[in-house]
Amino acid sequence: MIRAHSLSVVPRLHIELTTLSLGGRAVLHPLALAPVPGEWMAVVGPNGAGKSTLLRTMAGLLPFDGRLMLDGRDAADWPARERAQHIAWLGQQEITAEDLSAYDVVMLGRLPHQAWLAPASTADRAAVEQAMQQTQSWDWRDRPLSRLSGGERQRVLLARALAVQSGLLLMDEPLAHLDPPHQSDWVRLVRERVSQGGAVVSVLHELNMALQADRLVVMADGRIVHQGSPRDADTHAALQDVFQHRLMILQVQGRWVALNA
Repeated sequence: MIRAHSLSVVPRLHIELTTLSLGGRAVLHPLALAPVPGEWMAVVGPNGAGKSTLLRTMAGLLPFDGRLMLDGRDAADWPARERAQHIAWLGQQEITAEDLSAYDVVMLGRLPHQAWLAPASTADRAAVEQAMQQTQSWDWRDRPLSRLSGGERQRVLLARALAVQSGLLLMDEPLAHLDPPHQSDWVRLVRERVSQGGAVVSVLHELNMALQADRLVVMADGRIVHQGSPRDADTHAALQDVFQHRLMILQVQGRWVALNA
């Protein structure tokens, strides 16, 4: 695997949320969360638990009652360009111009580092190539997004997030459309990122992948009901509770896995 360039400074993000409502309905309830540099945090829970809403809120994409702090400053006080240099976002089913080439889509990740209307620099081109090589999407860099399969498209969008070279990476369902080998590749990329001191927060439905994280955040009904090591018995109990005891957490060849009960 190609090693990543140096990451930007890793900002310490801390959210203290009182409530968040969508369409007049409370979706998130009081919670606090703080990703740690050098840690992969996976957010899990049943459908409708509020996982994606929480991540979008942490990315500054949704208004809420509470505080979102970056390095002790209100996130709203950070210039948008500076914030975008330090926090990369990969959302679900993102809409991107279908006629753009895969290369140009990934280059969008470099916009926070470029002056207004400035051409791509040598560093920008190197970051894009590296990100596409890491996600094994370089070979179809000239193909328009409309000609890519779902899994190929997802790898291009992941490359765009990696190309930012941010200290904090927020990803909502990053494994969508990826086959098992590429899911394993994604885990290796995340491990590479945190080994360099970066912080990664991912919302995952794939519990067996989530159980490889450093910290598991378990949600239900818009609340964080537990957070802890994926290896702890209390974490396993919390998972079983929110999934109505319809799964078992077992250790297989030294790795924790979730199986349908």
